[in-house]
Amino acid sequence: MNFTLPLFSAAFPELILLSMTCIVLLADIFLPARLRGLTYYLTQLTLVLAFVAAFMQYQDYPEPIITFHRGYIVDKLAILSKLIMYVFSLFAFIYARDYIKERRIATGEYYLLGLFSVLGMSIMVSAYSLLTIYLGLELLSLSLYAMVAMYKDSTLATEAAIKYFVMGALASGLFLYGISLLYGITGDIQIATIAQTLQSNLNLVALVALIFIISGLIFKFGAVPFHMWVPDVYQGSATPVTLFIASAPKVAAFVIMVRVLVQALPSLQVAWEQVLILVAILSMFFGNLLAIAQTNLKRMLAYSSIAHIGYTLLGILAGPQSAQGYSAAMFYISTYVLVAAGAFAIIAILSKQGMEFDQLNDYRGLNARNPWLAFMMLLLMFSMAGVPPTVGFFAKLGLLQALVEAHLVWLAVLALVFALIGAYYYLRIVMLMYFEEPATPQHSQHIAVSPGLAAVISVNGVAALALGLLPSTFIDLCRISVG
Repeated sequence: MNFTLPLFSAAFPELILLSMTCIVLLADIFLPARLRGLTYYLTQLTLVLAFVAAFMQYQDYPEPIITFHRGYIVDKLAILSKLIMYVFSLFAFIYARDYIKERRIATGEYYLLGLFSVLGMSIMVSAYSLLTIYLGLELLSLSLYAMVAMYKDSTLATEAAIKYFVMGALASGLFLYGISLLYGITGDIQIATIAQTLQSNLNLVALVALIFIISGLIFKFGAVPFHMWVPDVYQGSATPVTLFIASAPKVAAFVIMVRVLVQALPSLQVAWEQVLILVAILSMFFGNLLAIAQTNLKRMLAYSSIAHIGYTLLGILAGPQSAQGYSAAMFYISTYVLVAAGAFAIIAILSKQGMEFDQLNDYRGLNARNPWLAFMMLLLMFSMAGVPPTVGFFAKLGLLQALVEAHLVWLAVLALVFALIGAYYYLRIVMLMYFEEPATPQHSQHIAVSPGLAAVISVNGVAALALGLLPSTFIDLCRISVG
């Protein structure tokens, strides 16, 4: 076999991330204590440089480039996903800074693990072989397990980390076993080769491999029936860690779902469509129903995220028969991540030393205590509920249109019913903020927010409205990328 030198410029964002992460590690070890704050700025600089490198690739590589012995691809889908992930990660670190300082969470370790997570996600979305996908997935997962366990003062965080690790290891094993079965059938782990081989060599073992692979992917997505870790991890983790888990990794999970099911296993489309229909319906049903019963906001958002993953899967289902199915799914998951990150950011901003602002009763009368934060939360809740003119409305509308185009009208009707059920618990928070009195005198004090954080959360909240009023540009980007 002839060895060809890889095109290293194709992996320029990943090389920047890896190099700068090593620099951040050395800086955190050797800098004196008074200069440790530099770790944060180096971390943000890393993300900015990676964003610039990926943005340049969007113009430099109009056609897909496959390199690193056919295991790595640079296409519009990978590049747009990276840009989205870098932006959300940058915002997540901004929101985390004050919170982890107040609670004395190891600052350097938090940012380092965060950067390794971003590197894992970046590898995942550009992976073009099942082994590369697995390596990126494990780099992401191991970093997240450690981030959840970092809040040592919380027994809930320790419990959540153990549960996340044990179940995550099981899901990784299932995924790896599915990969090994596919390799046994096709003799290759490269996505295009697997797709080509299975066209002429489809058998029962391929279906068994599909079941194991889908099980692993559904766990990473946090969909029913592999959703048990989601509420416990969301509630038990420190809020900045929850914010991080709920944002960028969802985009990476969507991309590998497309890579594996749509690009590698199109010959098994009938089989994985039936599985995804069941998973999507169960996720929307249990996610929305169980969210209603929650009194903890983080736990409620966890169950709602399960429902939103169900909606995203509808776009993947509609994709083969609808021109806008995959792009509608990407638009949906990206905009959901935007509003979910904003909601967890408000929880982090409001939480003070010794008090987590994560119970629904904590939000009673928030409008009287800080009208601007209450308005931002209103925009985010309206978007999650799908109220026009926020971006959530257009995201759901795009999915429903794709389902109708794909002749899955019954599924569109079912999704609409579940969306109406879900609107209840989002609007309940708005009611508490604007029409209820504070639960205790302690909850009636004015809430001061630093100008920097107020500006950042304003960008997050206003983006949910702006993308609803002018969604066409981002929709076109999703269509070009997934097309």
